[in-house]
Amino acid sequence: MQKQPASLTLMRGAFGFLSRTAPDVASRFAADLFMKPRKFEAPDREREVLAEATPFELLLGTDMRIQAWRWGRGPAVLLVHGWEGRGSQLAPFVRPLVASGRSVITFDAPGHGASSGKRSSLPHFAYAVRGVAAANPPHAIVAHSLGCAATTLALRDGMAAERLVYIAPPLNPSDYVTRFGEIIGVSEPVLDRMKLRIEERFLRKWSDYSLAETAREMTAPLLVVHDRTDPETLYAEGAALAEAWPGARLMTTEGLGHRRVLRDEKVIEAATKFIAFGVR
Repeated sequence: MQKQPASLTLMRGAFGFLSRTAPDVASRFAADLFMKPRKFEAPDREREVLAEATPFELLLGTDMRIQAWRWGRGPAVLLVHGWEGRGSQLAPFVRPLVASGRSVITFDAPGHGASSGKRSSLPHFAYAVRGVAAANPPHAIVAHSLGCAATTLALRDGMAAERLVYIAPPLNPSDYVTRFGEIIGVSEPVLDRMKLRIEERFLRKWSDYSLAETAREMTAPLLVVHDRTDPETLYAEGAALAEAWPGARLMTTEGLGHRRVLRDEKVIEAATKFIAFGVR
């Protein structure tokens, strides 16, 4: 059994103590931590592809600065990364899509990568997806993990795209709250308070973020790619989403996990063909 890091042990101890002695304070700290993504440096293979792009910035609202990149010419394909990811994580899709006659756009979500902010959330992601799409209307979208949920919410709220590829999509993003609570060691009442704080902040119920019902209303053709060994977003979630989404196709992979699937040649080829087939 793998020993947990000392920092996590200390955090769990602190949250356990606060849960018993100051639950309201614990819920506030938990909500803040839940919306604070870690940042990871892009490897050389991603920086190499970014060097071929034309970088640009978008200002959403009064203070949300989004860093974005564009490659190629033709119908636009928008790449949307997941939680604690970055736009360049989907760089392996760029060259094949450009070669097929598309332009490609990706961006760092709020609080991620080179974009502004230190906090983020699913509503932040969906807002950024809508903003980038409004400035660069996409023909198609390739999204990963939480980016799939954000894309679906943006579509529900009026964004349009003709074809979609979802890689490791969650079915019910609120499930992450339960997993988060288990990791940091807060009690269930504190977790409930944390969820209420976040609902009040964004003026939306957690049930509004469920893809299970929203999927049934979608009309854009969808390819779902999910690995059976994905430890972060369970394969059953992607399979259920594909079943709920009218006409969706499911591509199953083995042994690629949650992120390596983004670099798999067969996945990239399938996504490129699926997108190219729909261009008129």
